[in-house]
Amino acid sequence: MMSKLILIVLFGLSTAVSAQTRELPDFTGLVEKEGASVVNISTVQAPSMAGSRGFPGMPNIPEDDPFFEFFRRYMPPPGAPRDFESKSLGSGFIITSDGYILTNTHLVDAAEEITVKLTDKREFRAKLIGADRRTDIALLKIDATGLPKVTKGDPDKLKVGEWVVAIGSPFGFENSVTAGIVSAKGRSLAQENFVPFIQTDVAINPGNSGGPLFNMKGEVVGINSQIYSRTGGFMGLSFAIPIDVATNISNQLIANGKVSRGRIGVLIQEVTKELAESFGLPKPNGALVASVQKDGPADKAGIQAKDVILKFDGKPITASGDLPRIVGATKPGSKVQVQVWRNGSTKELTITVDELPPDERAVGRGGKGGKAPDTSNRIGLMLGELTPDQRQQLGIDNGLLVEDMLPAGVASRAGVRPGDVILSINNQDVKTVEQFNQLLNKIEKGRNIALLIRRGDTATFITMKLNGDSK
Repeated sequence: MMSKLILIVLFGLSTAVSAQTRELPDFTGLVEKEGASVVNISTVQAPSMAGSRGFPGMPNIPEDDPFFEFFRRYMPPPGAPRDFESKSLGSGFIITSDGYILTNTHLVDAAEEITVKLTDKREFRAKLIGADRRTDIALLKIDATGLPKVTKGDPDKLKVGEWVVAIGSPFGFENSVTAGIVSAKGRSLAQENFVPFIQTDVAINPGNSGGPLFNMKGEVVGINSQIYSRTGGFMGLSFAIPIDVATNISNQLIANGKVSRGRIGVLIQEVTKELAESFGLPKPNGALVASVQKDGPADKAGIQAKDVILKFDGKPITASGDLPRIVGATKPGSKVQVQVWRNGSTKELTITVDELPPDERAVGRGGKGGKAPDTSNRIGLMLGELTPDQRQQLGIDNGLLVEDMLPAGVASRAGVRPGDVILSINNQDVKTVEQFNQLLNKIEKGRNIALLIRRGDTATFITMKLNGDSK
């Protein structure tokens, strides 16, 4: 009797284990089928550009840090001259059999040469068809035919908790496969106005950028773009650009050589619970209009400061970050309905969408924004003064363009990006580079700095601590 009972228990355990095993995903077929469409991308920057955009030697990283080996291989040794060629390494994937490839802009920005390596070891010199810094999407082309290409999926059908797979070249290890689940959808990140990111817990490291994120059907649903980390290494928070956003960008780059976006000329902020109560809003939804550009589309439509935009072109604005994405995706010249909350009730307005000025972020020093300083300032920024035309387009009277920056500087670590416009420092408006640096130099070591930053149609404060004179 006892032996029969043991057999029954063992049989039950075996059945449970077998059922559990069957539920675990098998990625082998997906990798075998789709792996060949993923490519390795390396770039070389011009000597003068490399010298202006990075450090001449390795950062001060402990040897046991996972990034030590990466920097040792791809950064010049201490004491090396500044006129070196900088090589970067990342990933991409083929979207057409005749050689169009999607990747991240930050991998190929300012590259003198771009090399694409396939899984069959063939290498091609790639041409940059176009790049969009606002979404970090770049389109490359190689001279080849009959290439394996990916199948694009629908990010809207992704479910939180669903398994996803990344293929890329972390730290140069080509065609590495990592897997995880979708952690969240439609995630807004600071200073990223045009991308509703897919958040995952897939292991992403330097070299994975630009690579595809697959669903279990083998369809690409996103482009792995960045991670959130306090150590520089993977911490379980990875973010991918939805493939439909990337496809829209690539189609525009192929057709027009540039990306066209809508704008309405407002600065917005988030609606907090307290603000919603003060405005009589049932829920803290929408985008609060902080200011309206004079004679801009919103001004002409009758939108006022302190209005809360609840819907744009019939699409609900749940959070303030939804508005720049929806407006940006609207074709310039379109007439759309806008629902605003004003004085305790909704109001319907009609607005004609204008075109957002081209992204004129400079590459290196002395870009289109004006004359840049010879060296970066205390927080690692290289700034340029806005031209009168740029100020008029942006609807501002002051501000400085971030033309370039040290990648490991204080400002970069705090979240400032090239192309941002600095409106003020510690609540003091800035108009000239000299004025900004004078105000910056008066701030004592250990004190906090608050920069009012504008990117797109959004203005936000970014804070950082001045730890010393080092950048």
